[in-house]
Parts: sequence; structure tokens; C-alpha cells
Amino acid sequence: MADPASEMPPEDTGPSADVDLTLIAALAGAVDDGDAASVARILAPLHPADIADLLEQLSGEQLRTLVELAPEVLTGDVLAELDADTREVVTDELHPSQLAAAIQDLDTDDAIEVVEELDDDVRQQVLSEVSNEDRAALESGLAFDEETAGRLMQREFVAAPEFWTVGHTIDHMRAHGDDLPELFFEVYVVDTAFRPIGEVPVSHLMRAHRDVQLADIMLAPKVKVTPETDQEEVAYFFEKYHLISAPVVDEGGRLTGMLTVDDMVDVIQEENKEDLLALAGVNDAGLADTVMQSVRSRAPWLLVNLATAILASGVIALFEGAISQLVALAVLMPIVASMGGNAGTQSLAVAVRAIASRDLTSANARRVIWREVMTGTFNGLIFAVVMGIVAGVWFQNLALAGVIAIAMIINLACAGLAGIVVPLGLKRFGADPAVASSVFVTTVTDVVGFFAFLGLAALVLL
Repeated sequence: MADPASEMPPEDTGPSADVDLTLIAALAGAVDDGDAASVARILAPLHPADIADLLEQLSGEQLRTLVELAPEVLTGDVLAELDADTREVVTDELHPSQLAAAIQDLDTDDAIEVVEELDDDVRQQVLSEVSNEDRAALESGLAFDEETAGRLMQREFVAAPEFWTVGHTIDHMRAHGDDLPELFFEVYVVDTAFRPIGEVPVSHLMRAHRDVQLADIMLAPKVKVTPETDQEEVAYFFEKYHLISAPVVDEGGRLTGMLTVDDMVDVIQEENKEDLLALAGVNDAGLADTVMQSVRSRAPWLLVNLATAILASGVIALFEGAISQLVALAVLMPIVASMGGNAGTQSLAVAVRAIASRDLTSANARRVIWREVMTGTFNGLIFAVVMGIVAGVWFQNLALAGVIAIAMIINLACAGLAGIVVPLGLKRFGADPAVASSVFVTTVTDVVGFFAFLGLAALVLL
């Protein structure tokens, strides 16, 4: 049997946006053959993020086999890069001592990400295997709520008093290199109470003369984050102020940690993904999810949609007599509702994104509402002409053409209004606009569309 490793392309450790299909096939073949040496050879030259991408393509059974064959490839950096579903499969197979060894060299924020989803008893075993200092840092981070700055911050940072010189600071960092964070961007300047009063970018530090005091080159902190701050709020600060890192302070204002831009990129991606999925009324479905897990996450929203569909059908039932007398109404009424639904979804997507990025506020809400209503109205006018011509030619009935044209204008104007007012209203009452808005907007466009079209038809045509 051919060695899977021999089928690999020439070594290329550079980054790639796509997973290499040849590597996936080689890795899967090595795992299926139980060839631990080939598994190690395939994964050894790769970046941890690329290794994580490959492991996420394997089935659950293949993952478990890989852990048994080559647990040494599952370093802390690889575990931190895995998605939650894949990491759960992997950590279930690793012994607590192996997990403890893997996370010992990680920054606290990455280590917390690995251990936070472990079962309580396994987590306690892992924590018992690490040093007292690391255990205290991990337990402190785990004490904060999920999706807060406290969970994301790393407790390794560089701080210096304002009276230190550039030379003193550099010499101190060189002497204590093993205690420094693996990656940092600023030296935080603190007062005697260890409160951050400034920050010196490393690039400024390298340019300054050795005898210059930090107080003379430090910049005022743009923002100070508390551990309880929601991660979405923190990501907004990073985006707004173009931050690379930010200090985290306790309730007394003392420096306790820092947040870095790599974590904020993950948060922004995660929040955007959640909003996108919520607009469709679904949860994130990992590759390891079963059919029943997907059903349980989606069925409740389908039930809500069913209820709103019954409401729209009730409106149609009010005009049952009109529809029975003029079959053309049954042919054309889905078009009015569908166009309204699409227009409402467009307006809703703009509104939810603007709310998330804080571009849409109470100060400009009136102007944005007016813009969306007028956009819907003008789009309604355009498609009223188009649909009026189509209906007139199709059914040779000018009155019917006029009815559907007017209904199109009414429904698209209401769609624009609902698409912006519904998410604003939900936000005002403390609900997540991305989660529930689409149901209400679709209901409005269906009900208004059917009622306007069938009501006008009953008045004008019958």
C-alpha cells in the first residue's frame, strides 16, 4: 500500500485561504490505515491554524483515531485554533494530563478558550496539573461570564512606571524575556497604584533614545475596558479607535490584563456570523452536528413561521369569494407578497447591520426611516409599472393591472417601513433585532400585500 505521505505535494507552509484537498486525502488515508508516522509527517510542517483546518474536515471517528495515533500533534496552539465542535471531540479523547501539558505554554486567553467547555470534573483535573500561578489565572478568567472581556483578556502584559527611561524598560524586558507575553504591542505606563495612565507603542520605544523617560513619549489610553464589558462592545472600541491592544482594569482602575486585536478579529467574525444566522432563524451547525441537533435548533423558528403563515392565510380567507370569482387574483397575489418580502428583507439587513455597527441611533433614526420608506415607495412605483404592464397584457384587464400596481406601491412602502421600524422597536425593548425581526417583517409584508391586493380587487373589480 502506498504511503499517504508520499502522495503529498511539495512542501509549502505558506498560508492558504482554502484547505488543500490533497492533504485532506493524505491525512484521512493515513488515519484510516493507522499510520501514526505518516500522520505526524503530514502535519509537522504546517501552521497550527492549517492543522486545525485539516482536522475539521475529518469525521468524528477519524478524529478519535487520530488522537489515539498521534496525540503529540495536538499542541495547545492547535487546540486553540479548532472550532468548538471539533475541539470537543478531541478533548474528550485526551487525558487531562495531556491537556494540561498542551495548554501550559498558551497565553491565558487561549488557555481559557480550551478549558472553558470541558466537563467540570475534567476541567478540575486539568487545572490540578498546571502550576498554581497558571491555575489562579485560569480560574480568575473562568469566573467571568462568557462573551465578556474577562474571558478574552490575557494576564501577561508589559507595564512600567512613568519615571523609567526607554533604556531601563528595554533592559528590563530583555532580562525577563521568559515572563513576557509571546506577542505584545504596547508597554503600559502605570502610576504608583498600578493604574494605567499611558501607553508606549513598541515602535515608539524602539525609535526613542535610551535616556528618554516613558512619560515624555507615552500616549493617553484611548479606552480602558473592564472585565465585565461585553465582547461585542470591546470589538466596537477596537474598530472605532483602530486599536491593536487595550488595557483591562478592575473596579479600582488597576491594570489586570490586556486584549489584543487577534481576539477581536475572532469576535467580529463570530458576531457577524451569529447575526447572519439569526436573520435566517437558525443556529450555527457544525460539521459534527447530527440530524436531530439540527432539527431541534431549527424547528422552533419554523413553528413561529407556520403561525405567521396561518395569519396570512386568514387574510386570504377573508377574500375567498373574490378569489373564486376571479382566478387571476390567485395567480397574481403571491407576486405582491413575494416582492414585499424581498424588499423588507433588504431594508432589514441594512437596519440590523447599522444597529450592530452603531451607525443607526436615535439621533438619525427619523432620517433613516424616511429614507427606507421613500426607497420602498420609489421601488414600488418602478415595479408597479412593470407588473401593471405584465398583468394587463397577460389577462387583458386594465382594472386588474391598476389594482396590482397600487398594491405593489403600498406593500413595498410598508416593507421599507417595517424593515427599519421592527428591528429598532425590538432593540428598544431589549430584544436582539437579528433574531426575531425577520419573522415580524415577513408577517407585515404578507398581510399587507394580501390585504391591499385582494381588498382593492374586491372594491374595484367586483
